[in-house]
Amino acid sequence: MAARVDTSPCRSRWAGIFPLVAAATLTATLAACGQDPASTPRTLLKSSPHAYSATPVVDGLEHPWGMAFLPDGDILVTERPGRLRVIRDGVLDPTPVAGVPEVWAERQGGLLDVALHPEFEDNRLVYLSFSKPGREGATTAVVRGRLEGNRLADVEEIFEADAWTNRGVHFGSRLLFDRDGYLFVTIGDRGEMHEAQNLANHQGTILRLHDDGSVPEDNPFVGQEGARPEIWAYGIRSPQGLTIHPETGELWESEHGPRGGDEINLILPGRNYGWPVITYGINYDGTPITDITEKEGMEQPLHYWVPSIATSGIAIYDGDRFPQWKGSVFVGGLNGQHLARVEFEGTRPVGEEKLLTELDQRIRDVRSGPDGYVYVLVDAPDAALLRLEPVETAQD
Repeated sequence: MAARVDTSPCRSRWAGIFPLVAAATLTATLAACGQDPASTPRTLLKSSPHAYSATPVVDGLEHPWGMAFLPDGDILVTERPGRLRVIRDGVLDPTPVAGVPEVWAERQGGLLDVALHPEFEDNRLVYLSFSKPGREGATTAVVRGRLEGNRLADVEEIFEADAWTNRGVHFGSRLLFDRDGYLFVTIGDRGEMHEAQNLANHQGTILRLHDDGSVPEDNPFVGQEGARPEIWAYGIRSPQGLTIHPETGELWESEHGPRGGDEINLILPGRNYGWPVITYGINYDGTPITDITEKEGMEQPLHYWVPSIATSGIAIYDGDRFPQWKGSVFVGGLNGQHLARVEFEGTRPVGEEKLLTELDQRIRDVRSGPDGYVYVLVDAPDAALLRLEPVETAQD
């Protein structure tokens, strides 16, 4: 039987950081905890257009990595050590979903992203990306299985990347279905930077597949000698986020750079995004990677960070709860320990602010929820899934 996670200000460690919940319930909550509401300080989190609060949906997650919203309101969350968890009405089921494949849970590897088939309500298919162990170290792979109660049935591997190395870094790997039902998979350079310019393997690429892992005939490198037909775009370092623009249908990516040079990219078919020939970053030891930031035939980022915030997941807000956030691009910051909100006019960035700096935590993923709230995964051994909610103030 599922154990209900207590997220009240009396018990949850997150409440000390964000004690303000919805104004209508704050007084009653504090009174139930035996506290005097008049004497308890309130913490408002401020964005330039909106006041908001961050409410823990659940805590107790171990290095969560990705999430997917089920049609019935449940939420699937991956934990990097190799567990798929279910959250129902603020309840974290203590029993992980069965049927998850063995993962290589070392360094940056493990169970990574989760995505639902576009026709999930009919076929119940769930997709997982993970670090697959083998004799040559590990690579990134994708499986799918049918969700039946608390297990995945008929699990099958639909893709294995030609990205085997003993290095424990830059696996990718976000999963995303576009409006036409194609599956996009991100693969990092695996710590071998120059392989990102090599079309003969999958290192440093974004891939486009059919839902069964087969190759669409109109992929840009189909039929090109020496090129992998799954490749949609290349010259990528460590792609940590992928999203579809809700208005244009464009594919946007967040990329974790070296020391500096984190990027937001508009991903187009057949394009070369330059890594490591061009970059705005340097090596971690301070030495240069290259002396150029632009080159003909290589794409420029829409936005980049110097110094690095260590980008993670990306989402473009399309809900109604925060009207003035509509169209904002949210990107998690791991080393930056904040959630970046970048405003765009078309593809031109026009403003940026840092959110959740009070949390002082690594942000792993962000999603625009089907209920109009913003959901944020913290990366920690004992981590929370947070829901950002608008708060009305007297000034409003």
